[in-house]
Amino acid sequence: MTGNPLNVAVLTQNLEAAASGTINADISQLRGFSRQQLQAIAQQAAYVAGGIADGSIGDTTRDFFLNSLEEMARSFANTLAGLMAVVVEQVWNALVKTLWSAINDATGLALKIP
Repeated sequence: MTGNPLNVAVLTQNLEAAASGTINADISQLRGFSRQQLQAIAQQAAYVAGGIADGSIGDTTRDFFLNSLEEMARSFANTLAGLMAVVVEQVWNALVKTLWSAINDATGLALKIP
């Protein structure tokens, strides 16, 4: 066989498109989720600050509310990390599908996409 059956420039563009398409779709969903969650955390912080300022949250309950805010922030970060892991997996899937399809097209094989 002479030459390379794959056009590297085209394959590179296809890989970029596959990754970008996946990332853009998922990032817009993540933005919506994170904006909503961060607004809820900020609102809760405003309630806590207001309660501390007006005395309705005293010394005995202040730590409870502050710890709750800390837990909300930790939960948000952990959820975001889990969602990002899903995005990475989806990008990997898109890249492998693009690579296997290119190899199949170039060689006439029928590689099974992992």
